Amino acid sequence: MLRALAIRDVVLIERLDIDFKQGLSALTGETGAGKSILLDSLALALGARSDAGLIRQGADQASVAAVFDLPPGHPAAVLLSEQGLDSEGGQLVLRRIVETGGRSRAFANDQPVSVGLMRQLGDALVEIHGQFESHSLLNPATHRTVLDAFGQLAGANSELRAGFALWRSAASARKQAEADLARSRAEEEELRFQVDELRKLAPVAGEEAGLAEKRQLMMHAEKLAEGLNGALQALTRPASVEGALRTAGRQLEKVAEKAGGTLTGAIQALERAAIEADEALAQIERVQNDIDLDPAHLEQVEERLFALKQVARKHGVEVDRLPDLLQKLEGRLNDLDGGGQGLARLAQAEAEARETYLKQARRLSELRKKAAVKLDQAVAAELAPLKLEKARFTTLLETLPESDWNEFGLERVAFQVATNPGSAPGPLNKIASGGELSRFMLALKVVLAATSPVASLVFDEVDSGIGGAVAAAVGERLKRLASTLQVLVVTHSPQVAAQADHHYQVSKAEAKGRVTTAIGLLEPESRIEEVARMLSGAEVTGEARQAAWRLMGRA
Repeated sequence: MLRALAIRDVVLIERLDIDFKQGLSALTGETGAGKSILLDSLALALGARSDAGLIRQGADQASVAAVFDLPPGHPAAVLLSEQGLDSEGGQLVLRRIVETGGRSRAFANDQPVSVGLMRQLGDALVEIHGQFESHSLLNPATHRTVLDAFGQLAGANSELRAGFALWRSAASARKQAEADLARSRAEEEELRFQVDELRKLAPVAGEEAGLAEKRQLMMHAEKLAEGLNGALQALTRPASVEGALRTAGRQLEKVAEKAGGTLTGAIQALERAAIEADEALAQIERVQNDIDLDPAHLEQVEERLFALKQVARKHGVEVDRLPDLLQKLEGRLNDLDGGGQGLARLAQAEAEARETYLKQARRLSELRKKAAVKLDQAVAAELAPLKLEKARFTTLLETLPESDWNEFGLERVAFQVATNPGSAPGPLNKIASGGELSRFMLALKVVLAATSPVASLVFDEVDSGIGGAVAAAVGERLKRLASTLQVLVVTHSPQVAAQADHHYQVSKAEAKGRVTTAIGLLEPESRIEEVARMLSGAEVTGEARQAAWRLMGRA
């Protein structure tokens, strides 16, 4: 919720700090006192377009800071986290500075942010409803989300998104297979040649490294043989080193007892050395046996290695990937020879996924139809007390062509109204007048209060052009809204102001040739006086005060 608003040098406001509370807050004052300046200031902190004309005359810049309580998991908190910005102790401060050239700077918790991000945060925190001001409920793109939230259809939506993703994946696999098959048919001769070439080559994973090692040995066979022979002679002639080590060990074992254990380490070391010498001799002999001095064999190894590398270069793969390539090409060839059996399986999988999606989407459509009926009835119940008894609110579900089916279903959702009997319904903002639109929005908000992610609502003159019982009905609905949301209302209606939990008076004063706007939270007695002024006009009479008492339920 909106906790506080700090305004500096905006139009008629030099310095203003306002604390707001939960519940219904009414802002009243004479025409021209500066109520619209307060709303413009709040809108500026929420990312509205800046204007150098907002800067107070004589000031270098204007600034507005709005402080919000931000519970964990709130959409604004999630948005901050995605941008690497965290709320500080569950609080968010949005600050906007406008300079004389019209340039503005935006901050979130004192971190510079784009105005676009500030606007996204603002949209998640506050809705401002003016007579002709654009807001989310006037945008048909939001109507599906609103209807689904009202109907509590999150589970069905989640299931549908999964079904749509599966269908799209199956369709993509089928299209890819079609393209592969078409390419294979166009390149059938080349494909068969490639498969035949690879089959004859018969590549084996890891073969390249083995051939390279063998080639290395064969290229240096003579020098290796010379070195190996020398090593063998050193280890075996005139006597075996291993035999000598074991003989020495046996000699020491004969006198070990007389040495009192001092020769144990030497005996063990000789044994280990004998074992190592024997192992070294065996390895040397194995390498010696593997040496191939036949030049023809070296030529064969080099030819094999060259053939593998040549084919790998042609296909743009590593030599060790040739077996996988052969398997892939054989699969394409098998599909080709099998008349596209693999493609048929993929097409069947796609058809089954489409049918599953359709079942889920049709179920969601039925749930939406039921939710739409309930929503229309609920809004209709709110319209008559708001002097809109002849108006009709309709939730339109328009079936989409298959090319437009998506993860959200088979229909487009749009809220429409008809303000006169017999007239065709149309979009809210094109059919309703300014005053009617505000009351339509109020009726919708009352019905949708439990589903709104926005914790603060601002209504600007929602009571315009009405009075008496209708104004009282507006006040009652604002009061009902304020039981779950924070509601601020700029009003000229005493019936609406009387319903408020908190009453702020906006006033204008002149001092030293300068006009400034101020705002103050009214105490009970001052509040009676303000409601009486709203009832009687410039001169507050005793009868007006009595009427104010009665209106506020204090008679």
